Amino acid sequence: MPQIPFILSVVTFLPLVGAGLILLARLLNRGGADGAARWLALLTTVVTLAVSAVLVATFDSSSAAYQFVERYVWFAGAEYHMGVDGISILFVLLTAFLMPICILASWTTIKDRVVDYMIAFLVLETLVIGVFTSLDLFLFYIFFEGTLVPMFIIIGVWGGANRIYASYKFFLYTLLGSVLMLLAMLWMATETGTTSIPALKEYAFSPTVQPLLWLAFFASFAVKMPMWPVHTWLPDAHVQAPTAGSVILAGILLKLGGYGFILFNLPMFPLASQMFAPMVFALSVIAIVYTSLVAFRQTDMKKLIAYSSVAHMGFVTMGIFAGNDQGVQGAVFQMLSHGLISGALFLCVGVVYDRMHTREIALYGGLTARMPWFAAIFMLFTMANVGLPGTSGFIGEILTMVGIYEVSTWTALFAASGVIFSAVYALTLYRNVMFGEITNPAMKAITDVDKRELLIFAPLILGTLWLGVQPGLVLDYTAASVEALTTAYRAAIGG
Repeated sequence: MPQIPFILSVVTFLPLVGAGLILLARLLNRGGADGAARWLALLTTVVTLAVSAVLVATFDSSSAAYQFVERYVWFAGAEYHMGVDGISILFVLLTAFLMPICILASWTTIKDRVVDYMIAFLVLETLVIGVFTSLDLFLFYIFFEGTLVPMFIIIGVWGGANRIYASYKFFLYTLLGSVLMLLAMLWMATETGTTSIPALKEYAFSPTVQPLLWLAFFASFAVKMPMWPVHTWLPDAHVQAPTAGSVILAGILLKLGGYGFILFNLPMFPLASQMFAPMVFALSVIAIVYTSLVAFRQTDMKKLIAYSSVAHMGFVTMGIFAGNDQGVQGAVFQMLSHGLISGALFLCVGVVYDRMHTREIALYGGLTARMPWFAAIFMLFTMANVGLPGTSGFIGEILTMVGIYEVSTWTALFAASGVIFSAVYALTLYRNVMFGEITNPAMKAITDVDKRELLIFAPLILGTLWLGVQPGLVLDYTAASVEALTTAYRAAIGG
């Protein structure tokens, strides 16, 4: 199919247009601005999803080259340079897929400053898609750092009781990590005379400089994922964020770190990637085992799922720096799968929190009797989170472990133990919340999921099961780009 010109700019900035329309609606109709904001935000995100689907449908998955490229001179040597490959295009689709769900999840729960809330989400969508479509160093950095602002506002304004502390912790952790990356980018642009990411991938950086540049980028992306031990901001941010904020934080923002490793660290600094791979494997194993044990002792449902996200991101970093096709394919698949599953789990917590106004596990029990549909949905995503065959969670984990087994048997062994630990904490949570006697009198009046909530869960259920039995939907798109990446990596390290 012919490629549509300027489609990347359209899909990136369409949410920003929606935000402008919401502002205009507030100026024209202050009394009914909240309702208009909800509908305009939903319409904008659905149209963005439709354009993203067209983007994916017209993409040539047999090519590893960047497609839909737009390139214009911007300022001071930087360019407005955009394009997507088989990896980034799927993250664009995932972002566009989750945003309407977030808007629907906030439909009745957000009652204060609705206009501002919807604008924050639409601005965040533009910035996140911009990260995945940028092919210029400084354009990437602007979008990458820009995502902090709307997320900081979403947590700080619509979050829980300790939202100010959590939002500042989130902001400072991720901002400080990115300062070193900016310095590295400035040095690279000065050294090479270009800010083009595809050109920088072809440039052979000196072996003496690669470790410093690798560490500078690693500092930023490790915090963003987050990797152990710079993960402590994530549980606080999740606990305080509104439900939709947690969905987008776990579903999309954590993936920016993994995408950064694939875009920068592995192809641009291959010698340093090989040198630091044992360190990454060690940190990944610690993340998988340690945070799984910490998750088991949590009393707050959101905090437990947040720690499980850190454990699952351990599989991603492990797979990426395995540097082979299975490892990188598995890492990309795991990120996409985790976006669906973790987003759904946070929505599940949101469903019961909206009814009971507590996330304390001890205050629940016996929900199966009162909420059978919810129990079935929660069970499906709990099993997917554990990595049950037939769900998307299984494919990502097994591919990353096959990839790492070829490089480090011991790392694969310890990572496999993490699968067992995840089953322990996830099934314990399910048992405590769903089975047993109803001891809390307030729960006797609790109602099952309504039509709006079923509509929210339906695409997530379909996506989780479909990718579980048809992983080729992802792997066929990413194959050419991953093969080009790993081939160049092996050639650079002499493998």
